[in-house]
Amino acid sequence: MKPCAFCTLPPERIIDSSPLGLVIRDGFPISPGHTLIIPKRHVGSFFELDPEERSELLALLDRAKLVLDNEFSPQGYNIGINDGPAAGQTVLHLHIHLISRYTNDRADPRGGVRWIIPEKADYWSQR
Repeated sequence: MKPCAFCTLPPERIIDSSPLGLVIRDGFPISPGHTLIIPKRHVGSFFELDPEERSELLALLDRAKLVLDNEFSPQGYNIGINDGPAAGQTVLHLHIHLISRYTNDRADPRGGVRWIIPEKADYWSQR
């Protein structure tokens, strides 16, 4: 069985950490600065976190956002979790995506994360 990619991260990939979590840049970024916030404990779902882990991951999310603001100056963010294979989770170790967004990186960004199901994303046009 293949070892968990997030449990065996090389130290040079880690850009921030706390006792319960760590921050890395996504290995397959969809935008400049795409970042992941990951619990140190191997846990698959956001709903399996204990309150202290959840709080610490959200604090790391805030810190990562400040770094991206300074380094990349994005105009917006998408924050997402693929929780379970049906939701598209491919690494079964929880990770929070902090995706920096830029003006004109998509012709029409309305709908944001709703585009995971394209035929339901556009709710503002007449159908």
